[in-house]
Amino acid sequence: MELKNMFKELKHDLPASIVVFFVAVPLCLGIALASGAPLFAGIIAGIVGGIVVGVASGSPLGVSGPAAGLAVIVLTSITTLGGSWPAFLTAVVLAGIIQLILGYAKAGFIAHFFPSSVIKGMLTGIGLLIILKQIPHALGWDKDMEGDDAFVQADGQNTFSEIFKALDFVTPGAFLIAAISLAILILWDKILIKKHKIFQLIQAPIVVVFLGILMNYFYQNGILNFSLAADQVVRIPVPHSATEFFGQFTFPDFSAITNLEVWKIAFVIAIVASLETLLCVEATDKLDTDKRITPTNRELKAQGLGNVISGLIGGLPITQVIVRSSANINFGGKTKMSAILHGVFLLMSALTIASILNRIPLASLAAILLMVGYKLAKPSLFKQMYKLGWEQFVPFTATVIAILATDLLKGITIGMLFGIFYTLRHSYRNSHHLKVIKTNEEVHELHHLVLAEEVSFFNKASVIKVLDAIPANSKVIIDCSKSISIAYDVIELIKDYEINAKTKNIIVEKINFIETA
Repeated sequence: MELKNMFKELKHDLPASIVVFFVAVPLCLGIALASGAPLFAGIIAGIVGGIVVGVASGSPLGVSGPAAGLAVIVLTSITTLGGSWPAFLTAVVLAGIIQLILGYAKAGFIAHFFPSSVIKGMLTGIGLLIILKQIPHALGWDKDMEGDDAFVQADGQNTFSEIFKALDFVTPGAFLIAAISLAILILWDKILIKKHKIFQLIQAPIVVVFLGILMNYFYQNGILNFSLAADQVVRIPVPHSATEFFGQFTFPDFSAITNLEVWKIAFVIAIVASLETLLCVEATDKLDTDKRITPTNRELKAQGLGNVISGLIGGLPITQVIVRSSANINFGGKTKMSAILHGVFLLMSALTIASILNRIPLASLAAILLMVGYKLAKPSLFKQMYKLGWEQFVPFTATVIAILATDLLKGITIGMLFGIFYTLRHSYRNSHHLKVIKTNEEVHELHHLVLAEEVSFFNKASVIKVLDAIPANSKVIIDCSKSISIAYDVIELIKDYEINAKTKNIIVEKINFIETA
C-alpha cells in the first residue's frame, strides 16, 4: 500500500527530487571538504541517505545525507585516529549499529521533549543562516565551504564578515546569474504558477539550473562578456571508467575495532547524529501540510542502517538534513519517493553526467537556496510568535539568534534552556491556588490552599512563599485532594510548617495529605 501511494504522487515527487538533487550535490561535496574527508565520501553518503535511508525510513518528506553539524566531529576524529580514513569508517559502522540498538530500544521518544517554539526557532534560524551563507555565493565569492553552518569559519571569517568581504570581490557574471535566477523563482512562485498548469508541472529551480548552465556556456564562448572561475561552479569528481569509479570507494579497517578511540568516536557520532535526526524529524513534520507524524524509532533504525552501509563503502556519517528536507517540501515533494529518487540521481550523475553537472554555476544554486531560506524565515512568523506571548517568543528568538551566532546544536541547546526556564517558571506559578474564604473576630483569616495535581521540587519555593505570607492568628487549610504526586521536599516542608505555625497561633488543617512521596 505504501509503495502504491509513493508512485501515485510521482508527478509531484519527481520535480521535487530533481531540485533536491541539485541542492544536494554542492552540499555533499562542501561537507566532505569541511570534514577533511575524500570528496567522493560526501557523494556516497548522499546516495546512501537517499536510497537506503529513504526506503527504510517512515518519514514521508525527510531527506538524509551528510550533515554540516557533524563536519567538525569528523575532522577532529580523523585527526585523533592519526589521519586514518579506514579506521574512521569503522567508527561510522559502529555508530550505525548503536543507532539501530537505540531504535530497537525505542529511544525515539526523546524527540517529543523539544518545545514547539524551539523547533520553529530552529527552522527560522536555519532559514536565515541559509540566506546569509548564500549571499557570498550569489555575489561570486566562493571561498567558504558550502556545508559550513558555524558562525566562525575555518578561514577566520564569520558569517557577517564573509558577506562584507564578498562585496569587495563581486563577480559580475555570477551576480547576473543569481539576480536573473532569483527573479525567475519569485515570478514563478507569485504569478506564473497561478496562470497555467504547465508552470506547476515544470518547477522553477529546474529552469534556473538549465539557465545557469546556458549562461555559463555563453560566458565560455564569448557570447556574453562575463566569466566564471573554476571555484564558482559545481565540482564533482569525474570518473573516466568503471574501474576508476569503483576505485573511489574505501573500505573500513576493522582491525581498528580494538582501539578505544574508535569506540568513543562511534558513540559521539551516534548520539549527535541521532539528536540532529530527531530534531529534523520534528521540524519536517511541522512543515508537512498533511501533518503526518514520522515514527521516530523507525527513523533511528533507518539512520543506523544508512550509517552502517555508508561506513562499509567509504561514506560520511548520515543524518536527516533540514536544508534538503525543506527544499523537498517547498518544491512539491509529497512522499518519500522524492528522497529515494534524489539518491538515484546522485548515483546516476556520479556514474554518467558528472562533467555536465560541473557546468552548473554555484550562483544558480545560491538563488534556489535563498528562496528556501526565505520560506523558512518569513517575517510574518516573527509576528505570529510574538502574538503567542513571551513564553513562546523568547525561546523562539533565543534559538534563532544562537544558531546564527554559534552553530545548529549549540543554538538549539540555548533555545532549550530558555524553554526550560519558562517551563519551570510556569510550574512555579501553578503549584497551588490560594483563596481567603472569610474573616471574623475569632479567626483573623481563613486561607484555603489547594495544591496542584503535580507538585514537584521546583514548586517548593512558591509554597514556602505563600505559607510564610499567612499572618498570625489565622487558620490555613492545606488541601491535597487534587494532588496525585507531591515531592518529598514539599511534604517535609508542610510537616515542618505545621509544627512552626503554633508559634504564630496559626491553625493548620490538612485534607487528604500524602504522608510520603
